[in-house]
Amino acid sequence: MTKDELTAWALASGWKMIGGHPSLSKPSRPGDAIVRMVLKATVVNIEIRKPAGKWEKVSGASYGDVAADPDTGVPRGLGLVSTPGFTKLMQENRDKLVFGGPSRN
Repeated sequence: MTKDELTAWALASGWKMIGGHPSLSKPSRPGDAIVRMVLKATVVNIEIRKPAGKWEKVSGASYGDVAADPDTGVPRGLGLVSTPGFTKLMQENRDKLVFGGPSRN
């Protein structure tokens, strides 16, 4: 997948742009990113914000190693499905996108 394809998938799947990166937030704090996708020139990294506020890289791959799952469309190769909690957090963010709710941005 390309940088543009990853960004389009993320935004259509409930991620939103926070601080210039496609990001996921907790439903209780929609303006604060806790997971972000950092799209660099040749690689994409998934980072999680630690409680102290520092970002930690949890996975990364070159764009050529990332491919959309044929059934779900979820990018494979970044650990989005295998990392505990990502699936639930993505579902909560997608539900918020679809069903709305008060925005605090």
